[in-house]
Amino acid sequence: MVEASFAGILRTIAIIILVYYAVRFLLRLFAPVIVQQVVKKAEQNFYQQQQQYNQQQYSRNDNNEKTSGKKKVGEYIDYEEID
Repeated sequence: MVEASFAGILRTIAIIILVYYAVRFLLRLFAPVIVQQVVKKAEQNFYQQQQQYNQQQYSRNDNNEKTSGKKKVGEYIDYEEID
């Protein structure tokens, strides 16, 4: 059976505290860079989606103009009811 010594417990606690503060320090150091990269990637995705949407709208308008010219049969007359 292995017994824990007081020095071993203090050493373990010290290592945990050092690792905690080291991770905290590194996150403060690198967090702005990481956030900047995430924002840049989201901006690129938004721009690509906007481009795809614009292309789809342009192709729909193009198709509607082509087909609408062939389907015109006559004039549209709006009738009103007379009481």
